[in-house]
Amino acid sequence: MFELICNILLWLGLLYAYFFNVLEAPIPDRTARNPYTLKPDVWPKTIIILLLICIAINIINIIRKNKNNPEFALDALMSIRARLVIGIALVVAASFVLEPLGYMVTCCLVLFLYGLLLGQTHVARLAVFSVLVTLVLYVVFSVLLSVNLPRGTIPELRNFSLYVESVVASVKSAIGM
Repeated sequence: MFELICNILLWLGLLYAYFFNVLEAPIPDRTARNPYTLKPDVWPKTIIILLLICIAINIINIIRKNKNNPEFALDALMSIRARLVIGIALVVAASFVLEPLGYMVTCCLVLFLYGLLLGQTHVARLAVFSVLVTLVLYVVFSVLLSVNLPRGTIPELRNFSLYVESVVASVKSAIGM
């Protein structure tokens, strides 16, 4: 069990380092202008992605190897207190990834993971519910209350948030709000 917990914490730490340190690292202008140079973020991205894949495989192997071991009881891990601690850890993790991922992705992930934590077995229904609740909360806070929600610092996710904002703005103008 200790090995599994260490692997999970290492995986989460590497994921945090990837999003907060590697993706947001500045690239010097001289390097960015030259199309033939290797950017300084290529090797850290590659190494961290390979490490994430290897650690994920190791986590899966640990769970498979100890599946029938009574000392390795994942059911005991999911007691009410453990679920409470995992839920609190989920909220803390969401506060760390809110800025780079943005509101839309973070809210969907938190709602989805909380549903799994509470024992929801229908993954497709849970995913649809997470997206719908995120959109409703976005409309309530952004449109009705005029609260600026984080868009994210990762370019693809920021562009997605800007696209959703433009769709909501066009619907808002069509309705006449």
